[in-house]
Amino acid sequence: MSAAGHDLYRAVWRWHFYAGLFVAPLLLILAITGSIYLFNDEIEDTVHADLRFAPERRASLPPSRLIAAVQAAYPGTVTRIDLPSQPRRTAQVFVTPAQGAPLRVFVDPGTARVHGAFVYARTLVGFADTLHGSLLLGRVGDAIVELAACWALLLIASGLYLWWPSGPGWYRALWPDLRARGRGFWRSLHGATGVWTSALIVFLILTGLPWAGVWGDLLRAGTQSLGIGYPEQHRHHGPAATTQAATPTTMAQAIGETPWTLRDAPMPVSAHAHHGGHTGISPSPASDIGIDAAVRALAAQGLVADYRLSLPQSADGVYSAVVYPDRPQGQRSVQIDRYRGSVAGDTGFADYGWAAQAVEVGVQLHMGNYFGRANQFVMLLPCLGVVGLCFSGVWMWWRRRPRGRLGAPRTSTPPQAKTVVAIAVGCGLLLPLLGASLLLVFVLDRWLVARLPRLRAALR
Repeated sequence: MSAAGHDLYRAVWRWHFYAGLFVAPLLLILAITGSIYLFNDEIEDTVHADLRFAPERRASLPPSRLIAAVQAAYPGTVTRIDLPSQPRRTAQVFVTPAQGAPLRVFVDPGTARVHGAFVYARTLVGFADTLHGSLLLGRVGDAIVELAACWALLLIASGLYLWWPSGPGWYRALWPDLRARGRGFWRSLHGATGVWTSALIVFLILTGLPWAGVWGDLLRAGTQSLGIGYPEQHRHHGPAATTQAATPTTMAQAIGETPWTLRDAPMPVSAHAHHGGHTGISPSPASDIGIDAAVRALAAQGLVADYRLSLPQSADGVYSAVVYPDRPQGQRSVQIDRYRGSVAGDTGFADYGWAAQAVEVGVQLHMGNYFGRANQFVMLLPCLGVVGLCFSGVWMWWRRRPRGRLGAPRTSTPPQAKTVVAIAVGCGLLLPLLGASLLLVFVLDRWLVARLPRLRAALR
């Protein structure tokens, strides 16, 4: 290897080292929680079988009966009801009590018998779900997760560069060297694990980034502006076009859980919160059609069961049903005017632009839903690979580091430093958080560390 090639190798190794130290703990969290959520239905069916299953029914009671039974047992405001299609499944009612955390209450659709309730975030699946998305830190945690995912891409790219074999025996690098001992064995195991799982890990990262705060918002805005996301002709429906405020409520703000494509879509509104003639009598509040009539209106649109129905929470709110199946081609969002019973909005997968459709397919593959059990186990492989890479990488560092020091590879030379800056700028154009963080770390590494002899000695 030439001197220039050796310097580049050392520079890449240093960035791989920094990325590994930063990303490894976070990737472990994401891999473990992601593995749990891959099998969320199986876990909840086992742990909460008494809540999620009911005797097989021949007919279902009206939703109003189910909600009344739930509110008698768990007083509070009902925001949503999930109506099942399977005859042995309970319905799930979302209740916000006057005090305490929101509840998910399970009720038999055939008898209205309330089975019980739990706080989702306090269940194993709910805890894993929240930790996976935001580290329990809200928007700050979301940004940290996004940053870790972006650095993981750098980690994979630099790792492949360091691993890339040369010479006639290159194929031996595809497998761990079982005859090696000590660090040689761990290095071969680390490299082989990375090369076999890197493509799936990259796929998981890229299909998860659309849900990230910074990159996801930019992607959604970009696809919409190019006409390949949420289509312009479906952004306003019926009365919503004339009654919405200058800054309309988005679907994500109104009902929380929505398909990725619809998060920023304006939520349709009911036509009039008051009615009255021209007789000089002050208008009186309009009458809500009620949830049972809303369900009948949805049935007339082809939605019979297996959808999430959010109840109106304001005077101009709507009944909003979201169909979110394992295969996104069946996604559909229908809103019913709470006073007229008419359709205020109706958007399906076919209405999305091609980019939004690709994202929705990627999301379902990411969550292990699209191809059923096979999809779950395929997505489990990169999660296990991440765990193996983190442990083997940290173990190698721990064994080779000088006592009392970090053991970072030496800094890059000025020519290689220009290459690093160019890479950081290029990354910033695609992944803003990655580019900004790369430049920050580069500045700290080149100027701060160089001016603090004790810190520089500790890093060596």
